[in-house]
Amino acid sequence: MRAQVVDSYKYAALVVSRVVSDGYLRMVKTIPQMYRYIYDRAERATEVGPFRTWAHQFTAGNLRALIEREHPDAVVCTHAFPSGAMAEYKRLYDDTLPVIGIVTDFAVHAFWIHDNIDLYCVATSTMRDAMVMRGIAPERIVVCGIPVDPRFARGGEPLEVLRERLAMPKDRRVALVMGGGLGIGPLSRMLRALEEVEPPFAAVVIAGRNARAENRVLAAAESVRYPVRVVRFVNNVYDYMHAADVFVTKPGGLSTAEALAAQIPMVLFKPLPGQEERNARVLTEWGVALRARTIADLPAALTALLTDSTRRERMVAAARRFGRPNAAREAASLIFRLAAATKEVPA
Repeated sequence: MRAQVVDSYKYAALVVSRVVSDGYLRMVKTIPQMYRYIYDRAERATEVGPFRTWAHQFTAGNLRALIEREHPDAVVCTHAFPSGAMAEYKRLYDDTLPVIGIVTDFAVHAFWIHDNIDLYCVATSTMRDAMVMRGIAPERIVVCGIPVDPRFARGGEPLEVLRERLAMPKDRRVALVMGGGLGIGPLSRMLRALEEVEPPFAAVVIAGRNARAENRVLAAAESVRYPVRVVRFVNNVYDYMHAADVFVTKPGGLSTAEALAAQIPMVLFKPLPGQEERNARVLTEWGVALRARTIADLPAALTALLTDSTRRERMVAAARRFGRPNAAREAASLIFRLAAATKEVPA
């Protein structure tokens, strides 16, 4: 089966794409309370806003030529916006086209909910129950986890071999620090705060694709008293997770699902308002993560995990219980079966 990746915002109205690409990041950085208010208000709303309906219909119309040219066997949506656009596409143009929504967080927002999406793949049974309460038929929701690369599953190279290959120290605990692919997190401030960590440790920072963030992190790394290695975007994050002892990160859905599969304890810091705050709540309730609510709380949280082996082992066991390293394969199998069943139905 051939797959094609499409950025739905390129087919949206200009005002929508600008609000998303520019307005969202600016808002969560400068006035996160406003974004949190909008996010929570949208969750409580029972009516479909006229602007959102128009935006979905406009995007569906722009996608029509692409879909009719490519004749896909199924359309998979990994974000609420294309899910809404494809719900309108099915309503307006072709109700037979299978559409699958894959929710990549540990809580589901109301914007995902549409009564003509054929299948939802979600991370937890709690999410499934919430969607059923909102009117989605139970048979259209499958709890399979958030899809991640199966290589995040534990196994493979021994720790010493991995650390040697990745140029990581073998004589001390290692904290893997990430701030998201866009480098939104205050990585340089975090490194300076971690000077208060008690036991000897080293840090490996993956700075993502943000060159300016990388430069700030490099400058901070030269000023702290513990060893720090800084890398930019890498394709083998799973190796770094397997080689580290603790993962310090924002609670994005994909990165924390990867950490669960890798069975690495997490310290969660600086969640974005809305979905990441909900992720943090679920992950701490599961016992797979500690949350540092302020930058001053980071050293104590990291010290606790580096020094308390019993606590760390409990968190590893909890990650083993909740991690779904085969979620991608399960979701792919569901998509394939749905597409095949639809083709078998006579026109």
